[in-house]
Amino acid sequence: MSFTVNNPSRRRVLAALALIAFALAVALGAATAHAADGNKPSFGAPADATEAPDRTGRPEVVRPVATKALKAVQKRIANFVADNGKRYTFASYLDADTGRIVLETNAPAPLVSGLTSLADDAQREEAGKARIRRVTIEDTWHRRDDIPSFWGGAGLTNFSSLCSSGYAVRNAAGAVYSVTAGHCYADGTTVRVESGLRRYGVVFGRRLPTVTGHAMDMELMAGESYAGRVYTGGVTSTSSRGVAAAGAAFEGYTNYCHSGRTTGEHCGHTATDTSAQVCTSSGCKSPVIRFTGGTMIQGGDSGGAFYAIDGAGKAWIRGHVIASASDGSAGWAQPWTTVASQYGVSIVTG
Repeated sequence: MSFTVNNPSRRRVLAALALIAFALAVALGAATAHAADGNKPSFGAPADATEAPDRTGRPEVVRPVATKALKAVQKRIANFVADNGKRYTFASYLDADTGRIVLETNAPAPLVSGLTSLADDAQREEAGKARIRRVTIEDTWHRRDDIPSFWGGAGLTNFSSLCSSGYAVRNAAGAVYSVTAGHCYADGTTVRVESGLRRYGVVFGRRLPTVTGHAMDMELMAGESYAGRVYTGGVTSTSSRGVAAAGAAFEGYTNYCHSGRTTGEHCGHTATDTSAQVCTSSGCKSPVIRFTGGTMIQGGDSGGAFYAIDGAGKAWIRGHVIASASDGSAGWAQPWTTVASQYGVSIVTG
């Protein structure tokens, strides 16, 4: 077939073809120019699958009946948790070596038996051969990577200073805050958990001699959820104790405790004076609690809770730690009574 440009319709076709050719030339020219001037090309061929860095991994196990049985069991577990809450933990998978279903849980045997009893005969047989491992599954959080609702004794950071959270308080309107030492962060600072993975709160109400003229060392953090509990154990602990109450410390008591991100929880402190004074680079604070004995607080523990433990294992808050002697001979704590009167707050229990 042939045509001449004298025909108007043919001229339009030619013009259209010319425009397409021009657009293609421009696009190719642009791609060539970008490649030539060292910029990243806008497209490229997929890499060869044989060059994948994880190519030495084992291929997926294909066992249709076992896979269907596993999916059925997982659905039952999800429905159980949705209906009954998180009393028990579960993890399940298909073992690549044996081809058997593995169920890891702390649920009682009768419940596990019910969850793995399936209607389909073949699937029920596979589920019946499941290996049950008695274990509790825990979230990967701890004192230095706290999650809401936040506990006392957790690690805090603004990416330049490390401190510890103290305890949760509630004002007359019902708002809940967390307490820490006033020498830790300026008002308006966004504080994060020590790992940096989530926000802990925004600082306000700072009291510090060199900043506000108050003979105190305390501030509040707001904006997140805070619970009436204090971390127990070591620096990566996931355990805690509930708070029972708060009040004044008693001189001569020999088993006060502290909880902080540097040393964890330690007891055996003796309150030698509840009307002491301590003067540091951030000014003079009084009255404060002086204490001795036990494993002493260290840098980064500032703000951590100071308390006694009752027979039920609950914490009776007496203040938060603010300073220690370099030789480990003594520590000082900001009294709860001053926090309560300054901010008009009550303790949050748990």
